[in-house]
Parts: sequence; C-alpha cells; structure tokens
Amino acid sequence: MRISEAFKCSDGTVLNVDSAGQGAPVLFQHGLCGDANQTDEAFPPKAGFRRITVEVRGHGPSHAGDLTRLSIATFAEDIAAYIETHLPFPLPIGGISMGAAIALRLAVHRPDLVKALVLVRPAWITAAQPANMQPNAEVGRLLQALPAKEAKAAFLVGETARHLSQEAPDNLASLTGFFHREPLSVTAALLTRISQDGPGVSDQDLARLSLPVLILGHTRDAIHPIASARALAERIPSARFKDITPKAESRSRYLADLHLAISSFLKDLPQ
Repeated sequence: MRISEAFKCSDGTVLNVDSAGQGAPVLFQHGLCGDANQTDEAFPPKAGFRRITVEVRGHGPSHAGDLTRLSIATFAEDIAAYIETHLPFPLPIGGISMGAAIALRLAVHRPDLVKALVLVRPAWITAAQPANMQPNAEVGRLLQALPAKEAKAAFLVGETARHLSQEAPDNLASLTGFFHREPLSVTAALLTRISQDGPGVSDQDLARLSLPVLILGHTRDAIHPIASARALAERIPSARFKDITPKAESRSRYLADLHLAISSFLKDLPQ
C-alpha cells in the first residue's frame, strides 16, 4: 500500500512524500517532470525495503514554490531536511535521471546522510547543461514561446524529434508528453532551468567517494546516454556498472532487469 504525507520546506513550500513497502527505508527519487509513479514502478516491489520518494518542487502534487529556486541544489536541500527530520540515516539513496543527480549531490555534499547510491540512467556526469539534456530545454523554450498545441507541432517537425524517432523512441514519447503536463508554466520552467543545471560535483569529488555505488544504464537512450553512465562509473572507484535492457526494446524486460539489479545490490549491503 502506498502512503502519502506532506512535508513543509523551510520556505513554506509543501512537498508530497510517497512511500510503499515494508522494511529498512530507501530514498529513491524520480526524474525531471516525473513523479512517484515512476519510482514505484522502477523500485523492486518485494525487495524487503520501504521505498520513499520526495516528490520535489513542481512534481506530482508538490507545490512549485518560487520558480527561480528550481534547481538540483534546492531539491537536494529539501530532501536532506526531510531525511534529517523523518528518517534514520545514513540510508541508501538513489534515483532515476535527475533523481540520480540529486542522489549524487547528496553523497558528495551530505555524506553523513548517504549509506549507498543507486544511479539509474544518469543524465549528468559532473558538468552543467550537458548536450544530452538539450532536447528537454528545447521543449521548455517552445512552451514558453507558443501555445502548447503549436509548440508540440513545431517540435515534432524539428530535427530533434526526427532524430529521436529513429534512435530513441522512448525519449521522444516522454518529450511529447511534456506538452500536456499541467501547469504548463511550471513544466516550461522545470525543463529550461534543470536542463541548464548540474549536480554541482567535480571529478575530484567523485574520486573521493568510497561508499557502495550501483550505476545502471542502457543503449537507445539519447537523454541518458550509456556513455555517461559508464563514464560516471569510471570516475567513482567503488562503483559497479550494469548494462540493462533498453526500454525502447522491451519495457517489461527493462523493469525486470531494474528490479533484479536494485534488489540484489540492496540485499548485499552491510546491515
């Protein structure tokens, strides 16, 4: 059974916290413009752990607050405050795409909170505004400039959509869905601001990490290149990398691979 609770941030912004399962807590974060439905599907349902997702500002039913504060750093600060007041720590922390960037930032800047890392389809290594995130930024700019229907039409006839339709159809489906994600002003702000952002960590920071780290990636994903996942694994001495089935090839096999890899990793952690 899934449970929701409200968490008020220091500036008064109210976030939704979604959890499911029983056992030791694992914080597992969604991607950009995703929500707890994404993490609930991706997290192994019978792993013997309690999955907790803080739906960050502007995601799910969480309030957006001041749009100028939307950033990976703000999201990480909010989550750190929730952990400090609601959870035993250190604990395993992970996430998908943007959620992976948030988890990585916490491991570097708040190592006291993090016992282990699970980074699924990371979109960032260390640098801000990576080229692979620019399709998201393109959608955000179109939403800021045009009504949603016209913005979607303009995107679909562009070079980015033509390329993704052949190379990464799952990415294209996600991007197309953003044109219907309400409120559109918040979606546009998230896509433009977060795509230009970064986790705020350096190669030197990654080299100093010594906690257990699992990194999962797959091919046929232009937003989350497998090369980025491999490069991140190479920079973290304790990281283990696993190549899983692409979502564009088989969603059911992708989820089965994800569940098995995460469950095995968490069960191997020292208690």
